[in-house]
Amino acid sequence: MIIAVTNQKGGVGKTTTTLNISAALAFMGKSTLLVDTDPQGHSTVSCVMDPFSIKKSLYDVLVKGEERIENVILKSTIPGLDVAISKISMAKLEPSLLGEIDGHYRLKDTLEDVKKKYNFILIDTPPTLGLITLNSLVAADKILIPIQSSYLSLEGTDDLLETIEKVKKVTNIGLEIIGVVITMHDKRTNISKDAVDRIKKAFGRKVFRTVISKSVKLEESPAYKESIFTFAPYSVGAKQYKNLAEEIVKRAKVKKNRTS
Repeated sequence: MIIAVTNQKGGVGKTTTTLNISAALAFMGKSTLLVDTDPQGHSTVSCVMDPFSIKKSLYDVLVKGEERIENVILKSTIPGLDVAISKISMAKLEPSLLGEIDGHYRLKDTLEDVKKKYNFILIDTPPTLGLITLNSLVAADKILIPIQSSYLSLEGTDDLLETIEKVKKVTNIGLEIIGVVITMHDKRTNISKDAVDRIKKAFGRKVFRTVISKSVKLEESPAYKESIFTFAPYSVGAKQYKNLAEEIVKRAKVKKNRTS
């Protein structure tokens, strides 16, 4: 299953969520690939020891067609997790693909070569609704939306949902939201509690039961190129991301059974 982790609003814990869900799935014995499409490359630098040891990146695969994706997949510092690396060159992807007849399909076509090797492929997308994110939505089976429990939590979600519907109508009819995860929650504040209520009212049963709390350990672990499961295995964050990964696996199985 290919899951795009998407929210055009920045600062919602998208990369933290992508990284730690990927790690949780890998620790559960699921063969997992993290595809970093963000030009900032935060997922890449958070779990790949020396991403600059190879000159190529996902950009060279998607634009130039000179590389196979296997050549830009590296073993991460997280056991069982592979990463298709991103570099700042990804920022040139959108202008390079504008006007190309297959511009929206490059990532989908690229992942065809490797998707049978993995139980799960998670795509970390940039905080925009541009061509890179559209490539991710076209390639994905499901979308996971992280939303911070803040006063402006739902800002921009209408644009995201509108984009998802357009992609479903035109290029990816089977695309669905697997769930919405509330992130960076501070249960001590009324604003966070009110935000949770608004998110649940807006998305209903799409909202995962697991809520991810604000955590210093979650912020620190990427600096040591670790997931929360090895950096602070007994922390609240580790427990929450483990529970979230289990919810994702359960929802994936339920949907598969319904369609089989």
